[in-house]
Amino acid sequence: MKYFVYILASQRNGTLYVGFTDDLKRRIREHKEFKYDGFTKRYKVTSLVYYEDHLEMEDAMKREKQLKKWDRKWKIELIEKTNPKWKDLSLEFGKELSQTEILDLLFKDKKH
Repeated sequence: MKYFVYILASQRNGTLYVGFTDDLKRRIREHKEFKYDGFTKRYKVTSLVYYEDHLEMEDAMKREKQLKKWDRKWKIELIEKTNPKWKDLSLEFGKELSQTEILDLLFKDKKH
């Protein structure tokens, strides 16, 4: 099973939220639907701008706690390393891949 640590944003350089889950798609959908009262609903923090996966729940929980303690500047630098345009990464969930993208994924390690 995979566990995920993620960062949501209200907008570019806006309010940030760090979370942890074992089902990223479900959890992001809950945030976007404002299913629960709380921080993300109050501040409309729904754009998935960063995530990472972990094989062990304990590792993911430690990482979430670590990121929550980070300075805002460090979190922004982390986001911008992998997502410089602050795109909502959840928009890629369920996206169909082209044949070229599938072949690239299948053979990426065999190109060298």
